Amino acid sequence: MSRRRKREVGDDANEIDLTPMLDVVFIMLIFFIVTASFVKETGFNPNVPERSDYAVPADAEPNIVVRIAADDQIWVVEKEGERRVDQRAVRSNIERLRAELPLATVIIQASGQASTGTYVAVADAARAAKAPNVVLVPVD
Repeated sequence: MSRRRKREVGDDANEIDLTPMLDVVFIMLIFFIVTASFVKETGFNPNVPERSDYAVPADAEPNIVVRIAADDQIWVVEKEGERRVDQRAVRSNIERLRAELPLATVIIQASGQASTGTYVAVADAARAAKAPNVVLVPVD
């Protein structure tokens, strides 16, 4: 009889208890659900106004205007008129104009056919020139 009791005890000892493994799986599932809910995707979403007839107040400060044509040519509007500039010279032109108008807002007038990369390059150059505000105005 003593042999029989040992076998019965031995059979129970060979079974695997799955409860701790299930606990770990459920904890991992909760962790991934909570982590996934806090992940935010970033993207470029400019706040583009719908109207094209903008009224400028009479007492408004003069602004720095950069125009992007449909063929991705960049023009800087100055007192004397417009001047075509290279993409690499946009920052220096904005810095020069900001020396004259330190609180001026940089207004980027971009054509609808202009590439987004050109707009981003001009906006980055304006931010690198420490412009207080950079505004996109669609022109068509």
